[in-house]
Amino acid sequence: MTDTAQTPVETGKGRAGKYLTFRLGDEEFGLEILKVQEIIQMQSITRVPRTPDYVRGVINLRGKVIPVVDLRLKFGLPQVADTERTCIVVVQIHHADGMVVMGTIIDEVREVLDIPGASIEDPPSFGSSIETEFILGMGKIGQGVKILLDIDKVLSAAEIHAVKTSAGSN
Repeated sequence: MTDTAQTPVETGKGRAGKYLTFRLGDEEFGLEILKVQEIIQMQSITRVPRTPDYVRGVINLRGKVIPVVDLRLKFGLPQVADTERTCIVVVQIHHADGMVVMGTIIDEVREVLDIPGASIEDPPSFGSSIETEFILGMGKIGQGVKILLDIDKVLSAAEIHAVKTSAGSN
């Protein structure tokens, strides 16, 4: 009989790697660097009517229209004015229908960190009523904790469809 239970160190191994860390409000987050296409300065965003509040609009990125999501609003944080440090992280999201290129607005890019699997723990359980599926893990860095996001799961399938529709790419 084989024991299929994994220890936290074993489960963290698959999540080890390089993460782009960034700030939203007072919290620090991380994205797998392989999901990041590029980081661009904040620019004029065209608002699209009848889209969810967290969809800021669309931008023209070298001739391609891509949707832009405000992660502050998506995560229920208060909206703040953009600063000189506010930027757009262009990410590739993989979902059932393929891949979507999307911009995510963040407050400030921090650094790229190489986080070993032993330093990544599963997200804490907050009970069944709180959705944490989009959290890949909690990266322990020194005395701090970075919330590591699974960018493919930050938006639901219906939300991805809404975002794709806002950019005119059905």
